[in-house]
Amino acid sequence: MSTAAGGELKAAALAWRDDDPDPTTRTEIDDLLARVEAGDAAALDDLADRFCGTLEFGTAGLRGAIGAGPNRMNRSVVIRAAAGLTAYLQREVAVTHPVVVIGYDARYNSDVFARDTAAVVVAAGGRALLLPQPLPTPVLAFAIRHVGADAGVMVTASHNPPQDNGYKVYLGDGSQIVPPADALIAAHITAVDRVADVPRAADGAETFGEGLQDAYLDAVVSVVDPDSPRDLSVVHTSLHGVGHATVHDAFVRAGFAAPVVVDEQAVPDPDFPTVAFPNPEEPGAIDLALAKAVEVGCDLVIANDPDADRCAAAVRDPAVNGWRMLRGDEVGTLLGAHLVSRGVSEHDVFACSIVSSRMLAGIARAAGIRHEETLTGFKWIARVDGLRYGYEEALGYCVAPEIVRDKDGVSAALLLAELAAGLKAEGATLLDLLDDLSVTHGVHLTDSFSVRVSELAQIEVLMGRLRAQQPSSLAGVAIEGIDDLARGDGGLPPTDGLRYRFADRSRVIVRPSGTEPKVKVYLEVIETVGTIETPEQSPKQRLAHAQEAATQRLTSIRSEFERLTELPRLPQPPQR
Repeated sequence: MSTAAGGELKAAALAWRDDDPDPTTRTEIDDLLARVEAGDAAALDDLADRFCGTLEFGTAGLRGAIGAGPNRMNRSVVIRAAAGLTAYLQREVAVTHPVVVIGYDARYNSDVFARDTAAVVVAAGGRALLLPQPLPTPVLAFAIRHVGADAGVMVTASHNPPQDNGYKVYLGDGSQIVPPADALIAAHITAVDRVADVPRAADGAETFGEGLQDAYLDAVVSVVDPDSPRDLSVVHTSLHGVGHATVHDAFVRAGFAAPVVVDEQAVPDPDFPTVAFPNPEEPGAIDLALAKAVEVGCDLVIANDPDADRCAAAVRDPAVNGWRMLRGDEVGTLLGAHLVSRGVSEHDVFACSIVSSRMLAGIARAAGIRHEETLTGFKWIARVDGLRYGYEEALGYCVAPEIVRDKDGVSAALLLAELAAGLKAEGATLLDLLDDLSVTHGVHLTDSFSVRVSELAQIEVLMGRLRAQQPSSLAGVAIEGIDDLARGDGGLPPTDGLRYRFADRSRVIVRPSGTEPKVKVYLEVIETVGTIETPEQSPKQRLAHAQEAATQRLTSIRSEFERLTELPRLPQPPQR
């Protein structure tokens, strides 16, 4: 770094420090600057990263590592975001006195960021309604419509690593923001000059009483049939997040036995000490829950991510002589089939993201209702007209959009428990139902993998390389077409991604993650049951044959895409 650039960086850091209302992050800047002055190269790189730009506000709001500087999550960034959101509501939505509901999880500084947001809203002439304690994100999404608020803010980084926090924004319909609202809010955030000039009220924020949680629980319990079977033993883990009490109360209120708790993970802990990543999708994340399941001999394991908007499940599988996680697509199709069995109207619509299994479309088609594909994220799924049910493969399910127009891991857990209990009463299991669905709609085998990057520039290089390559076949199967989703191919709003359509109905989608530094690859193969088997085979044998064929094709295609998505090497600066 040149002397001039170093001087500019130092000046920017000092200006930020002098405008920072938080003594902790002010000290952080002072310590970094002192280390830089002492010739610490790592400190200089750290400082440069913190001031290389601002934490970008998008449809997912804000998310990043906690720390000082504009490229981190801190009080200055949050106060600016709150001022930008309030200005958007007053100037773009024309609400003079906006009502904003504010929730928070149990991560570091979540409560502080929530109170700062409330102070900005109140000072601007609005009404700020704070959730009374750390609660699941679905409670916040429910509260927005419950009180008729103009917007909502949830301070959470969901299932990100412990060092992160985030700022999720909802509008008055209870769904997450989509373009152009994100850009308009971002513009108002950028217009904030000095944080010290943003008015903040010392008091005036209101706090919900217990009535809000009761209203949410009553609404969620109404999702299940009061006369359906309840004989089911469940092990539950909240992965050190805020879902334990809410899930427990929902199950008991609905008439189920209280879930058996994974004690080591039941109390909220921002360090998430028992898991490498607090994401139930990650290997090892639910190992303690599976061990508890073996210990107590339960029927079903349910895991929520730390803010309880996602729901994972595991079942006993005789094929592996133990427990296995259900994929998000498996849970998604099970819940869809269950809702169909309970009755749907011709006006109902099922929806899922483009990276989710196409089996839901088959279930909807057989039920005589419409199915829509959307871009990834519940900000899109929740906006489908006539939505009765929606899901995405990343463990997100909206089973009651009239209650929560977002993914809700609590109501999804209840509905899955109802389904499992009903099947148990008939001497069947969730795996039996999955087999039945495969026989009816074909084996839909899905898989995914991620390519994590150390530098965001690698994502752009990798996606550019894939766009430049136009293979006519992969894994011995012809490719019928490659859709560039950035151009809006497929009739969806433009988004960075590629969709490969194979002649045998296989499909692969490659897209950058919206919340983490990685590229995600989603694969699906479909194999019809009974088309290539001999007549003397039993239905079980025909299904096994189709599953084996699908597995082989999926393995071959995955191998090809692991090769295609090997990380590019970025040009290195010349050595001095």
